[in-house]
Amino acid sequence: MTTSSPHAPLRPLHAAEARWSSGFWGSVQDRTFTSTVPGIWQSLSDGDVSPGLRNFRIAAGLDAGTHDGPPFMDGDFYKWLEAAIAQLEVAPDAALAAQIEELAQLIASVQREDGYLHTPVLIQSRQAEQAVALADRFHFETYNLGHLITMGVRHFEVTGSTTLLDVARRAASFLEDLAVNKPVELARSAICPSHYMAVIELYRATDDPQYLDLAEAFLRVRDDFDGGDDNQDRLPVREQKVAAGHAVRANYLYAGLADLIAENGDRELLEVLEGIWNDVVDTKLYITGGCGALYDGASPDASPWQQDISRVHQAYGRAFQLPNTTAHNESCANIGMILWSERMLALTGDARYADVIEQIAYNSLLSSISLDGSEYFYTNPLRQVRDLPFPLRRPGDTAIHPVPSPPPSDERLRERYLSCFCCPPNIARTLARFHERAASLSSDGLFVHQYGGSSLDLAGGVLSLREDSDYPWSEQIAFTVTAATEGGVPVHLRIPGWSSGATLTVNGRAEPAPTPGTYARLDRTWAEGDVIVLTLPMPVRVLRGHRLAEEITNQVAVQRGPVVYALESTDLPDGVVLEQAAVRRGASFETGRREIAGSPVTVLTTQLAVIPDADEDALYTDLDDAELLTVPVTLIPYFAWGNRGPSEMSVWLPVVW
Repeated sequence: MTTSSPHAPLRPLHAAEARWSSGFWGSVQDRTFTSTVPGIWQSLSDGDVSPGLRNFRIAAGLDAGTHDGPPFMDGDFYKWLEAAIAQLEVAPDAALAAQIEELAQLIASVQREDGYLHTPVLIQSRQAEQAVALADRFHFETYNLGHLITMGVRHFEVTGSTTLLDVARRAASFLEDLAVNKPVELARSAICPSHYMAVIELYRATDDPQYLDLAEAFLRVRDDFDGGDDNQDRLPVREQKVAAGHAVRANYLYAGLADLIAENGDRELLEVLEGIWNDVVDTKLYITGGCGALYDGASPDASPWQQDISRVHQAYGRAFQLPNTTAHNESCANIGMILWSERMLALTGDARYADVIEQIAYNSLLSSISLDGSEYFYTNPLRQVRDLPFPLRRPGDTAIHPVPSPPPSDERLRERYLSCFCCPPNIARTLARFHERAASLSSDGLFVHQYGGSSLDLAGGVLSLREDSDYPWSEQIAFTVTAATEGGVPVHLRIPGWSSGATLTVNGRAEPAPTPGTYARLDRTWAEGDVIVLTLPMPVRVLRGHRLAEEITNQVAVQRGPVVYALESTDLPDGVVLEQAAVRRGASFETGRREIAGSPVTVLTTQLAVIPDADEDALYTDLDDAELLTVPVTLIPYFAWGNRGPSEMSVWLPVVW
């Protein structure tokens, strides 16, 4: 992330300046460090479960065997290491530090002298088999190298060790050689381009301009390559107007380009990214923050000729094409949208980007992991139904790494290990580093972006704030000044775009009413003991969709604060099935507290109408004019669904009068 980038007004605060010390995100962080990070390591290090560690040991000559797993497995290993390094930064631990250093030495030992590191090829070479680097764009070499560089930079920043920083430098040198001598091969292999973000991180850590030049070269060779919508290389970047193709690849690309803008100030490119980001948020983003609606999309605008329309997996579809049961919303795509949005926030200071980060974080990000932090979703649908007459595509169900057919759709639950393991370590590193999304510093003071239990301590004791709140469940957020040097600096608090009627007080005295979708600026001489109270009223909102979003026509969703709610069949009365449940216009909702799988959440109770059941065997059935019954039900936070065994679930429900 930005530290001293000349064209990014905001820089994030790292662990020494920002942490989740209490509240909602404090609990999530504790769970991440006690369950998620060690649990993923148990999988990666157990050869009977995952080849993650074993592949590196075979490549180093420590074990015998052949490469196993998908070609991007190296990147999954690096993402887990990044999460472990973040844990080491927040909660230093000698045993974890020693484990990380041991793995760093292992990784360094298998890297080729030219900087190339891809265990499938290195294992083949060790066994005297013919192996060619970059032979297939779907071998994901540059994706793996990007995560390697990012992890290496974080290792250096946290520990001061240059072991993995040297590995990162050599990997960047390999990419630089490609950019100069094999630009076509580089552009063709730029699948899911994590290396765009990575080399900028390396530039910021080393202040070596060759890495900034390399990032600019990545854009150049991409624009010269004749590709397709699947990888966002059909059109030069500056000609792109809408998000198309594979959603993870798109979000990673645009996040990397935003990093480049922070360093070179390319205003034209910033306008392009703003336009594409608006296209996603205005027409293609689920209410939960999910991205990439389609299991199997197409590239309908790439050619007027039907035979030239190619399939695109995990795709952004057309505007308002937002199915619910078949929604893909890969966890990595949702994380990619956080990465892109936080960079746009740093570039512009516009609160709408922080709003979207919040929308994703409290809904689709948290839905991707179980409430105990040990099991994961690859996809994040908005509706799950029983007896689906066709299997939904699942992780690994591709030509790259086939797995057996998935279980019946009504038994879809989170899993501890997925054959396509890209999402779990990505979830882990995102949650382990979520304190970096709490706040930023600019020349105009402190900007607080996310609420949920932070402690903020600016360097030199300039200003320290302690947040006390039960956000997102409760309306009141209090910040106490615990230190201030020479009066501190102005404080800017985000007023969410979803809010209405927010109020602000300082030491009990009212401030001017803040405007939703902006930052409220508080400029005064701060003193220890000052208390800022932000109150964000949280009435239950019943929301409808755009007229062109066909699958949610005449349906509504329920939201309170930033949290989207869902109806799970577990909470339906006996004899009522999911498709019978409907919201009455004008229905009232009561808030209450409940534990789901040991986690306390705020639930909503209401009365739902019961639509007469239809003939399940008939495609069409006469409308029954019987009087609608009413039953009491409980709605739960969307992120909490699927933690109580197999169930049906829906975010959107029919509305009746």
